Amino acid sequence: LQHEREVLEPFEPDQIGSSAMPHKRNPMRAERICALARYVLAQQETAHYTAATQWLERTLDDSAIRRLAMPEAFLSIDAVLVLCTNVSAGLEVNEAVVRRHVEEAMPFMAVERWLMLGVEAGGDRQALHEVMRRHSLEASTAVAEGKPNDLLDRLAADPAFGGVAADDLRRELDPARYIGRAPQQVAEFLTGPVRERLAGLSPYDVPDDAKVSV
Repeated sequence: LQHEREVLEPFEPDQIGSSAMPHKRNPMRAERICALARYVLAQQETAHYTAATQWLERTLDDSAIRRLAMPEAFLSIDAVLVLCTNVSAGLEVNEAVVRRHVEEAMPFMAVERWLMLGVEAGGDRQALHEVMRRHSLEASTAVAEGKPNDLLDRLAADPAFGGVAADDLRRELDPARYIGRAPQQVAEFLTGPVRERLAGLSPYDVPDDAKVSV
């Protein structure tokens, strides 16, 4: 999402994103989270090998590796949690970019509904599907060339969809028609399981700045 500029992790005013390209905002926090998580996951193999080969005689091949793997794993997980807290506290969501990407994709999301409208207006489903397929491929090629997604205009001008009003086609481009109960489900999840898990825990003070020390 950061690559698409939809979501950005925190970035300090004097932070250098790239030594070669000053304009870049490399997600160094997320990169460190991935690196540390990868290290912790790799420690599972250490535990598996130890369990598979030890003699259960309190030998050093057991205790020595425990002294290495276990503390390092917990320290790494602690650092991951600190970084995750920092990222979530200062996360930037570019709603305008998200909205633009959604609007660019909506015509392709609406093809099934448009097909249903055409059938309801008396059109032959197979014939309409072929028209839709041809126009969709042409519109997709246009988008790949950097041009606007004109699938709606193509269908509105095609005689095969003459029985469907352009406003009815345009109405299907509303993203709210495709999210189902997602808002209610998120609210229920936050006020239900999440709140139950957080009940009784001590408050956690989130720092105001974006600096990290791990």
